[in-house]
Amino acid sequence: MSETLPEERSPEPVTTGGIATDLRDLGVEAGDSLLVHASLSSLGWVCGGPPAVVDALQRVLTEDGTLAMPTHTPGHSDPSWWENPPVPESWYETIRETMPPFRPEVTPTWGMGAVAECFRSYPEVHRSDHPNFSFAAWGNDAGSVVAGHQLDSRLGEGSPLARLYDLDGLVLFLGTDHGTNTSLHLAEYRTDSIPETVTRGAPVLEDGERRWVTYEDIAVDTDDFPACGAAFEEREPAAVRTGTVGVGSAKLLETRPMVDFAADWFDANRDFE
Repeated sequence: MSETLPEERSPEPVTTGGIATDLRDLGVEAGDSLLVHASLSSLGWVCGGPPAVVDALQRVLTEDGTLAMPTHTPGHSDPSWWENPPVPESWYETIRETMPPFRPEVTPTWGMGAVAECFRSYPEVHRSDHPNFSFAAWGNDAGSVVAGHQLDSRLGEGSPLARLYDLDGLVLFLGTDHGTNTSLHLAEYRTDSIPETVTRGAPVLEDGERRWVTYEDIAVDTDDFPACGAAFEEREPAAVRTGTVGVGSAKLLETRPMVDFAADWFDANRDFE
């Protein structure tokens, strides 16, 4: 199967400079703290591929800002949870005993897209050490954003999501939508209800030695994220800016009002029993 012709993806090349201009037009400014979810293919034919997107984001934010992306590795986990695809149960113990430990410097992302996978290896990028739900960050507050990522609070108060909330950060969708809005997970931890808990496992490196660890955390769910996000945008239109980056749709959202709204929305719309 041949690839789509460049001119079918965008009327002209999408460049680093063009992306930077589009980001500024959308409202991204130097010094912002920004969590990005990006689909490279949605932007058109990008000259230089993923590095062009990362370069543009860094150019606009400058070193006074902070750029963050989810660099999750859900496949670096207990095989009993794998579904797409599953593996034979007879393989479980071999996988648990031999899977290499999570190492922030080398372990690749899993299903996060080409831009996030590229970003994690950039110079001066810091990555949190959670074996399943790490985040990478660059810029002024990068170190503090990823530091102390708690094993049993993968997307909650002990995670980079909470640090970005504290920084009054922004969320940027580049060709994505609320279905991938990681920040809504933080709201799941802030509901008044008590969610179900699950036990997870992963291989980690401690004092130079590989070991398998297990941890308990709340069960998270993305099925209603699109509905929650749509309700937020309808209720708080001033907290959302829409535009185009390259040829793709883009949205810039304020984190604090979004997470605060979502926590209440989940309490009202989810059955926690």
